[in-house]
Amino acid sequence: MIPKSPLDDPENAAFAWARYKRLMRFMLFVTIGVVVIALALLYDGESPATVHFYIAAALGIGFMMLLTAALMGLVFLSSGTGHDESVTDLMEDDEKRD
Repeated sequence: MIPKSPLDDPENAAFAWARYKRLMRFMLFVTIGVVVIALALLYDGESPATVHFYIAAALGIGFMMLLTAALMGLVFLSSGTGHDESVTDLMEDDEKRD
């Protein structure tokens, strides 16, 4: 029998998702700051780089940071709510029967 996940409880799930959204909001502000700092360090006023270089750098850094934050946030959400402990190995039951 598969045990219930703590995320099945609406109150527990609402708290976990609110914490995840708060983490993502914080990481959005950190990402904006890092992108601004990176662009300031890249711009020297004399390089032949076009505006497309700076747009690509900003999008690349921003996308990478937000994707990493989203995936790590999901790991923290799963671990912090106890969802990981509710997972069972169905193959283990088959091995016991043999």
